[in-house]
Amino acid sequence: MDFLRPATWAEALAAKAELPEAVPVQGGTDVMVEINFDARRPAALLDLNRVAELGRWSLEEDGRLRVGAGVSYTRVIAELGQALPGLAQAARTVGSPQIRNRGTVGGNLGAASPAGDSHPPLLAGDAVVEVESAARGVRMIPAAEFYLGVKRSALEDDELIRAFWTSPARGPQYFSKVGTRNAMVIAVCSFALALDPAGRRAGTGIGSAAPTPRRARAAEEFLAAELDWDAGPGGGLAPGLLRRFGELVAGAASPIDDVRGTADYRRHALGVMARRTLTWAWHDLRAGRSDRRAG
Repeated sequence: MDFLRPATWAEALAAKAELPEAVPVQGGTDVMVEINFDARRPAALLDLNRVAELGRWSLEEDGRLRVGAGVSYTRVIAELGQALPGLAQAARTVGSPQIRNRGTVGGNLGAASPAGDSHPPLLAGDAVVEVESAARGVRMIPAAEFYLGVKRSALEDDELIRAFWTSPARGPQYFSKVGTRNAMVIAVCSFALALDPAGRRAGTGIGSAAPTPRRARAAEEFLAAELDWDAGPGGGLAPGLLRRFGELVAGAASPIDDVRGTADYRRHALGVMARRTLTWAWHDLRAGRSDRRAG
């Protein structure tokens, strides 16, 4: 197995073009596990840790955040927790502190596992994935179009993930996850919600309950039409609205039975998480807070 260590982004693209089968590694929290268990034996590893620009993030002129593929979960929590509270909440559920120090959202995108914790908040926040190849240049892929199947993404063989783009939270954001224990666990299922009161819209993301992470489009349309966006501090949520939202979220999933949970349990859990996250987000919105769990 060859081990390639480019020092610049241009060198990384050239190496990937020359050896498309090379597997990129930043934190290695997914790839190295597969190699250690002999589930994968790539021809080469492309170590991107020396490419400094991948570890940077910035607020761009259009108001969106551009977050390099090498920014760790720990840094997402510490540096972007206020701007991207849903993603920061998801990052807190990833593995142990050691894993969060090494693992990256870019690596989670590259693995494209349906159970990846960062996928639901990226979907809910309308994130866009920036990828590049030496031959074709840059492509911007909406997160909703990035996932093609179980551990399959829209990346071409010679492309690398450079960054993801997303707007800072325009309202409350929440992430909820069900697992077989409280920490260091792969999600049985997960759900993210982002409210945009100015735009009168809602974003959703479902994880580990279909072949790919996905949005609950009907549930989003329902909230956009039925929420009383102008309600005052005392405005509550009707039980019927919560119930229907949970049903629409659960109905958007296509879960399977596996060792972590049954399909029926996943649908039930998604409905519960949908109702809870909407209740939390609505409470924050009515109280004038963007997110009471962002810190």
